[in-house]
Amino acid sequence: MHIPSAKLEQVMDRFREVEARMAAATEGQEIVRLSREHAELRPVAEAVQALARARREAEDLHEMIAGGGEMAALARDELLAIEANLPEAERAVALLLAPKDRDENASAILEIRAGTGGDEAALFAGDLFRMYQRYASLRGWRLEVEDASEGEMGGYKEIIASISGDGVFGRLKFESGVHRVQRVPETEAGGRIHTSAATVAVLPEPENVEIEINDADLRIDTYRSSGAGGQHVNKTDSAVRITHLPTGIVVTSSEKSQHQNRAKAMKVLQARLYDQQRTALDAERAESRKSQVGSGDRSERIRTYNFPQGRVSDHRINLTLYTLPKVLEGDGLDELINALIAEDQAERLAALESEFS
Repeated sequence: MHIPSAKLEQVMDRFREVEARMAAATEGQEIVRLSREHAELRPVAEAVQALARARREAEDLHEMIAGGGEMAALARDELLAIEANLPEAERAVALLLAPKDRDENASAILEIRAGTGGDEAALFAGDLFRMYQRYASLRGWRLEVEDASEGEMGGYKEIIASISGDGVFGRLKFESGVHRVQRVPETEAGGRIHTSAATVAVLPEPENVEIEINDADLRIDTYRSSGAGGQHVNKTDSAVRITHLPTGIVVTSSEKSQHQNRAKAMKVLQARLYDQQRTALDAERAESRKSQVGSGDRSERIRTYNFPQGRVSDHRINLTLYTLPKVLEGDGLDELINALIAEDQAERLAALESEFS
């Protein structure tokens, strides 16, 4: 891919403009906004400068070779080395210039719900939650359970957690969808393979984004929560259920403190409303551009975990790995996620290339 010089200069003009405005800014909010944009533009500007430098050197060497003489042979060797590295430098800049998800570096809300399959689906939802919990730990992210409803035989009917850290949403966003499991349940005397499913939703929890929620649009109910099997019944109505009337979104939290429950439920409600806004915008963009890694629709079956064969198959990119135990332990999940990110990058680069052609 050849990026036009005019595009590179446009990036540098904006970077210099932001630097000049930062130096002159006096208001706190303006300084914060410009500082954030400067931090985002810096790696792009550095990559653009490196590419422009390599292009100028290549031009100078072409002139030396054309001039002949004893320096021509040395210039030819140096030119070969520079031209060998130019495609990678072009690709690095292109990736930085390609359209990005504005929530790439955001923390996230993780929601896992048992689907078809009864008790086995709840057990599978528990397996998925532990997989993401271990993965978060391996990456140094902080995971906190916001609300959970346990299954009768174990696992979860539903579990909601917040995961905070750098780049959480960017790495987990492709996990949204229906995950299917094929295995022989422990209760199955005949050894037959059962298929069940769980739904995963990963919602961005961005900073500095205001989601307006009017109190008049909320119905807040309190009730007594209980543990699995009706044990540990609270003596006070501490659990909180918040219904957002315009959208019908319902969120709950059932820890011991009613005050904490309200705060946690509002946090999840904000993430769901923000995700709804993102989905509406993405639907508009999808008219002209459909992602190769799937639409991210919660109803879309994205992955199958087959225990008898020890394999995991991601249906969006036709990738099958025979490393099921490692994936469920969390440390094998990167291979799937990296492949999905690479596919997404290729699609974004193709869109950028068509823009330049």
